[in-house]
Amino acid sequence: MTLDFHNPYRHGFVRAAVATPRVFPADPAANAAEILRLAREADALGAAFIVYPELTLSGYALDDLHLQTALLWAVQEALAEVAKASASFAASLIIGAPLLWRDALYNCALVVGQGVVHGVVPKTFLPNYREFYERRWFATGADLRSECILAGGQTAPFGLDQIFDIGGAKLAIDVCEDMWAPIPPSSYATMAGAQIIANLSASPITVGKARERAMLIAAQSARTACAYVFSASGPGESTTDLAWDGQSLIYELGALLAEGQRFPAAGDLIHADIDLDRIAFERRSTPTFRDCAAISPPPPYQTRSIAFAGAARAKSLARPVDRFPYVPDDPARLDQDCYEAYEIQVHGLKKRIEASHARTAIIGVSGGLDSTHALIVAAKTFQRLNRPMSDILAFTMPGFATGAGTKANAWALMTALGVTAAEIDIKPAAHQLLKDIGHPFARGEKVHDVTFENVQAGLRTDYLFRLANQHNGLVIGTGDLSELALGWCTYGVGDQMSHYGVNASVSKTLIQHLIRWAIRTSQYDGAVDAVLEKILATEISPELVPPGPDGKIQSTEDAIGPYALHDFALFHITRFGLAPSKIAFLAHAAWADAAKGAWPAFHPDTDKRAFELPVIKKWLAVFLKRFFETSQFKRSAMPNGPKVMSGGALSPRGDWRAPSDSCAKPWLEELARNVP
Repeated sequence: MTLDFHNPYRHGFVRAAVATPRVFPADPAANAAEILRLAREADALGAAFIVYPELTLSGYALDDLHLQTALLWAVQEALAEVAKASASFAASLIIGAPLLWRDALYNCALVVGQGVVHGVVPKTFLPNYREFYERRWFATGADLRSECILAGGQTAPFGLDQIFDIGGAKLAIDVCEDMWAPIPPSSYATMAGAQIIANLSASPITVGKARERAMLIAAQSARTACAYVFSASGPGESTTDLAWDGQSLIYELGALLAEGQRFPAAGDLIHADIDLDRIAFERRSTPTFRDCAAISPPPPYQTRSIAFAGAARAKSLARPVDRFPYVPDDPARLDQDCYEAYEIQVHGLKKRIEASHARTAIIGVSGGLDSTHALIVAAKTFQRLNRPMSDILAFTMPGFATGAGTKANAWALMTALGVTAAEIDIKPAAHQLLKDIGHPFARGEKVHDVTFENVQAGLRTDYLFRLANQHNGLVIGTGDLSELALGWCTYGVGDQMSHYGVNASVSKTLIQHLIRWAIRTSQYDGAVDAVLEKILATEISPELVPPGPDGKIQSTEDAIGPYALHDFALFHITRFGLAPSKIAFLAHAAWADAAKGAWPAFHPDTDKRAFELPVIKKWLAVFLKRFFETSQFKRSAMPNGPKVMSGGALSPRGDWRAPSDSCAKPWLEELARNVP
């Protein structure tokens, strides 16, 4: 069956659900009914599997009742009913139950679906401290592999050596305390190929424990490059000596995808789409993961294949997608990221100035975003060096299309910061150069081609390097990550070149927020902040071509597309190696409706826009062509600069190494073939 383009299963996702049922202690029949009620809801959503809490069928806090024959028989009867009813679901149910095997009782997780108990996994680590006394009732399953057990009238595989392939997603199981062990069973399972870990937990709540669980889950999903799906016991569980909050969590590669209501009154159900492609890319691009499996090889595992026919029920993506992957939505994290990015830039430049023994810093200031941010980074660096601002030599260099507004902003910023400011009019030199090479503009013709533009860009850099020679200075680069990705910079004698590129790993979308952060945190005085506000409100333009007859200035985004979409594509290509069609799918999920989803804090309302799929496809094709085919040679010769963001560096000495003469054909063809 061919799935609709907007269906997440088409793009390598699998939908996970976490159920927090109301517990009926020692009443397996009532618990079975509650299991099936939530299963119907999750199945209708298109979930491939549903994770329930520990000992779902019996209840956890039963103490010595666990050993009672009547209860264990009732569990088997209820399990048979759940297995029979599961034949009507596409989703698999991952439930808990106490089961007997060879005169010992085991705390088990069962995978049930299509009327079959596909496998039973025993709990390995049995807590026997503080409020826990599990060894009083249960035996550890640490040594159990390739056995069989009676479960609901069926003979089912029993042991730790099981990975369940549910519609192509490989899942293994921890049971509660297993996650708290120094080496959880899931560590071996992931090295054996499991992409998702389900944890059936009881986990009574005490103050601070919810944070501990989340920390452990985040760490395990990051360390083992997997998704981790967690369900804790909730309402109705016995509160004789304990309480239960029903915490439910879904993490992927250390990031939270979904979180349920804690202390729900009558049960809860959450779901999220797990990205199997991201997990696969993280593993194949991380030698540490492979080396660990070689050094500490996992024991043999058996794979149980379970068909899944409910993918068509998932109509749209169910997970958060950041519009700006380089700019967090959460205000606290945004502040932290901006602080760290700014300090990385300052620290990098400080070290380079000290190491080069430069007497001055040389920088060109246009009044645009990039040079503005580079200048305030330089100013903070010289403060840290206890050097006077006058040692920063800043130059504004108006050309044929420089606007009065940007020039005024450049002068205002240089003056407010107290740097040594000067102006060099490049028009006479540019005119002479154009005349020398026989360019039609020198003869009075209005030819504003790439030569006309690059003569100006090249002259500015040429002046800066000669000024650096003259003043024992270091030329500070202003070009950013987004421009390097697109090749939107003049090679060699233009903004691609400098002695040190402080913005080389900072995207255009992040630079705007870094400047806002500098204002918000009072890094400078009110006079500087006022100029920064004006610069933020100015349209992005290279100002190399004079305005047209309508007076409209040259617009970068009109020429090459929205930086918001380009930064989105750049992140998902370099960080996770995603196919273009999947990037288009994710971009549409993030950008189709400006009213839906989170925006970064302090993002201007006037900049909150939307993009439909044809627009996304159009500009993604532009990005792919420029990134893979026409601009790598510029990145192969880029100067030094500090790495700032994970997945945000294109240095040939670091994160991104590629030939300068490759083609974009595979990416463009995949985009054309798979995106409507």
